[in-house]
Amino acid sequence: MREIIASIDIGSATLKLVVAEILNERFNVLCALDEESRGVKKGVICEVQETSYAIKRLLNKAEKMLGVKVPKAIISINEDSADFKIGLGSVSITSEDKEITNADIARVLKTSRQDQVPNGNEVVDIVPVYYKIDGEKTYAPLGRHGEKLEVKSVVMSVPKRDIYEIAKELEHIDVEVIDIQLPTLSTYYAHKREYTDTTAGVIIDCGAETIKIGIINKGKIINNLVIPKGGSTVDADIAFIYKLSMEDAKKVKETFALANKRNANEHLDMSMMNTLGEKVTINQKEVSEVVMSRLHELLNMAKNEINYLTKKEISYIIISGGLTEIKDFQLEIESVFGTSANLGKINIVGVRDNKYASCVGMIKYFDAKLRQRDREFSIFNQDELDILNGKENKKALSGDSILGKVFGLFNK
Repeated sequence: MREIIASIDIGSATLKLVVAEILNERFNVLCALDEESRGVKKGVICEVQETSYAIKRLLNKAEKMLGVKVPKAIISINEDSADFKIGLGSVSITSEDKEITNADIARVLKTSRQDQVPNGNEVVDIVPVYYKIDGEKTYAPLGRHGEKLEVKSVVMSVPKRDIYEIAKELEHIDVEVIDIQLPTLSTYYAHKREYTDTTAGVIIDCGAETIKIGIINKGKIINNLVIPKGGSTVDADIAFIYKLSMEDAKKVKETFALANKRNANEHLDMSMMNTLGEKVTINQKEVSEVVMSRLHELLNMAKNEINYLTKKEISYIIISGGLTEIKDFQLEIESVFGTSANLGKINIVGVRDNKYASCVGMIKYFDAKLRQRDREFSIFNQDELDILNGKENKKALSGDSILGKVFGLFNK
């Protein structure tokens, strides 16, 4: 079965959708789109029907590109009220040959959630830290033999209201939610390396209206925090100083200003009409100082919170998210964190923009869970795959299109 997975990141400024195929552990992007967000403030869905409408628009774009509807997707969930508990579980292996199966692993994980979920919360994930088979520690129990299987896990839960309303609205537009993930953990999976799975570190996701911080220990999220400030404060600073609309201020931030003034050109200017109808000249060095000042404040806020979130020795800090796409963001990271932090970059054709980090990570994490349980999955059935391959819709997926060439390459 071809493994094709879709993910939707519900952000405050934009909604992002990625559809990708995992082929021989390679990530092949079939579709990556965004849409202006509606009904979301500071990462929280305030008007669920408005958000559902925006998601529908996003899915319609994807259908036009792919030639087939996206019927299932992973979605991100607000993690401001997320709860993390350590769970312990134990089950007896009842099969005649005492071989541990996926069903046994599912049972022991389920038992570890007992008494670890606050009232009014719903579990979004149970992540195994390690297993024991008859007292012997292991990380891969599937297929082994024993009388007793135990697990130590991290049980993650969020308020039920944060899940049910959006899941219900998605059901109304014929989209099945196949998994719910926390954006910080997803961003970790977008950037994780072998060394990050064996050490403790920090993921910082800088978005439009929030900065999300996740403490990761050996690949598992153990604590988090959401700061209700983000890139929109930079836009507001530029808009106030130059009397620009927020839309024009955002354009200046993304296309002209630098995150750090070190490489800014004091002889480079751009002209725009302000909200008073006057022509205003914007100098690159001056506007970069404005941007740098606000980014300095935001990154220092995140830096200060890390000490409150964990006492563990931190081996790495990875900073990602759409805000980090401002040119020279790495220089600003170094000015605040020194050499202990790095800018995470996604080097995948089709999604080389950190605004897609969470979407990419959602798919990678879902794939990891499938492999761990030795399962196959695709959001498309065979008829839909035939359409996607162009067997029934040559016009929608012509050989001259980029997507057509990709599938042509795969099917040789």
